[in-house]
Amino acid sequence: MKVYFIGAGPGEPEYMTLKGKSIIESADILIYAGSLVNKEVLQWRKADSIVYNSAGMHLDEVIDVMVKEKEKDKIIARVHTGDPSIYGAIREQMDRLKDENINYEVIPGVSSFVAAAASLDKEFTLPGVSQTVILTRKAGRTPVPEKEDLKLLAAHQASMAIFLSVGMIDEVVEDLKTHYPVHTPVAVVQRASWPDEIIVLGNLSTISEKVKVANITKTAQILVGDFLGDDYELSKLYDKNFTHEYRKSEG
Repeated sequence: MKVYFIGAGPGEPEYMTLKGKSIIESADILIYAGSLVNKEVLQWRKADSIVYNSAGMHLDEVIDVMVKEKEKDKIIARVHTGDPSIYGAIREQMDRLKDENINYEVIPGVSSFVAAAASLDKEFTLPGVSQTVILTRKAGRTPVPEKEDLKLLAAHQASMAIFLSVGMIDEVVEDLKTHYPVHTPVAVVQRASWPDEIIVLGNLSTISEKVKVANITKTAQILVGDFLGDDYELSKLYDKNFTHEYRKSEG
């Protein structure tokens, strides 16, 4: 028996990797995060496969489904939203499987933060603007380490993707304004890549009210930084006057 942790992507079924799709097609048992994963990714499953929705399950229940099949020749697909390594709570599952001597593998997926950038036609690492991307969240019911407080991270003024925090948009904006100028552009993308995707654009002085008007309270990315603007330098990668391993300068 083997367990595959699969990143199902942000919503659009075709963002599923070929390997992830292949595992779903062959899986005998599927445990998927039904509150976030698009159910259409299950369209590829075998007709006789068994499906569990983990939205209403706790950790012990999820692991029990896997353990009871331990001695059988089964494939289990544990389907997470986006990429399972980002806010996927997979480490605790993998450690439990190690304790049970159950073989597993992680198959990465497309995260919502890159799907949001794609929807906006933006590049996080614009030359001369930002070469750093910070993925983080605002402390809420789940805390974050003190050294990762949003106010401290804002000091870098890097490109930032904030998860799981749009319901606290006022607090997020106040934290960011401690270091980002108020004119810093902000984009909020709800359900990136889904048919009902919503995009709200503004800056730190306007975005909070716009998000409230749009009634966005969950399942949204908050993207912050000057990468959302239009001023940047051209890349050295394709500069005809720049020499690298594969091309000599024409200058």
